[in-house]
Amino acid sequence: MAKLTFKLTRDTLFKILFVKHEDLLKNLVSQILCIDIDTITEFHIENPNIEPEALGQKFCHLDIKMKVNGQVVNLEVQVKDEDDYPERSLYHWARCYSSALATGKDYIDLPRTVAINIVEFELFKDTKDFHSEFRALEVTRHTELTDRMSMHYFELKKLPKVAESDAENGLKLWLSLFNAETDEELSKIEKIGGKTMVQAIQAYKSVVVSDEFKEAEIQRQIAEHNEAAALRHERTKTQKEFVLNMHEAGFSNADIVKASKLTEAEVNNILDSNNIKS
Repeated sequence: MAKLTFKLTRDTLFKILFVKHEDLLKNLVSQILCIDIDTITEFHIENPNIEPEALGQKFCHLDIKMKVNGQVVNLEVQVKDEDDYPERSLYHWARCYSSALATGKDYIDLPRTVAINIVEFELFKDTKDFHSEFRALEVTRHTELTDRMSMHYFELKKLPKVAESDAENGLKLWLSLFNAETDEELSKIEKIGGKTMVQAIQAYKSVVVSDEFKEAEIQRQIAEHNEAAALRHERTKTQKEFVLNMHEAGFSNADIVKASKLTEAEVNNILDSNNIKS
């Protein structure tokens, strides 16, 4: 099976595709939020651009923020489990919610804010369901504090394989497209999903070979190389300071090797480079 070079969960690909093809994004959001697409009268992407400098940030956040029928909707994908995703996603929801309060407006004017998180790892160990929704509820009565908060999580690792019986299941087809890893899987989704999936896969293939996506990937790779180099430099600096401090404190080379987990040659090189007899 021919493996895809990039999955739709690649954040640069995801953002470019849905910004360029707003009709597909609108379809996806309507499926996730269970809104009849014909009833969506307001649909606007509020952050369409990818800033080159953002790709160099340690925690690059290429989300898509929208206004949908008066609601703020924030959609993002996450590939790596950094062990802090619930807190991170809540932080991003809070920023979207708080920033929606216009100057001079009352708190009652804050819009319903919906966070949609599509993740490529298992997030909740207590359920086999691939979809979880969280709201602000009282812990014993389960009374909703406010309808302004809604956080959706879609765990692709738990998503069942798409089948012929899913032809009318738009949400599962979309999530299966995010989860697809091979050309064969794309073909199966295209065959089962009909017109919308045909359009989505054509858009995906078009964006993958586009100059815009290639340039974004180049900038991402440069940023990743720069970050790796900076980390290596900082690690080397820390190791050097550790070795010199231990030597000054009177520890033997053998003790320094054991404590630093460096080799004897590496410890000797640090000492020699600082004109210290090893």
